[in-house]
Amino acid sequence: MQLHDLRPAEGSRKNRKRIGRGNSSGHGTTAGRGSKGMLSRSGGGKGDGFEGGQTPLAMRLPKLPGFTNHNRIEYAPVNVSRLDALYADGETVDGESLVAKGVIKKAYEPVKVLGDGDLTKSLTVKVDKVSASAKAKIEAAGGKVEEAC
Repeated sequence: MQLHDLRPAEGSRKNRKRIGRGNSSGHGTTAGRGSKGMLSRSGGGKGDGFEGGQTPLAMRLPKLPGFTNHNRIEYAPVNVSRLDALYADGETVDGESLVAKGVIKKAYEPVKVLGDGDLTKSLTVKVDKVSASAKAKIEAAGGKVEEAC
């Protein structure tokens, strides 16, 4: 046996079906697609995600995850350690003084004082909210808390 004698096994190789090459080929005119209908058209057929006419899963699910409460109030957090560093003994902490010291951008911005750190000065705090631990630290240092609302 020589290299030029090698042949594929009988029946193992088939010629591909050449469609649309005239009626004498047996696959002319409609090129094996039948006549009329969605599947005979170019680009025809059901697309990805088609579920037999029911609303597809991708359309039934919400577009974005989660929920946004439009009435939520975002408070600017300020820790008591920051107040201790910025304010002198006996000063009042309110929106205007926080803007003047560069802690917040606008005086009407809602502020919540949080209890991280230590407070050694007696301060009067007039802000929108104060956490329980911050209130305890302010009152322990001899200050007082006056919540606006």
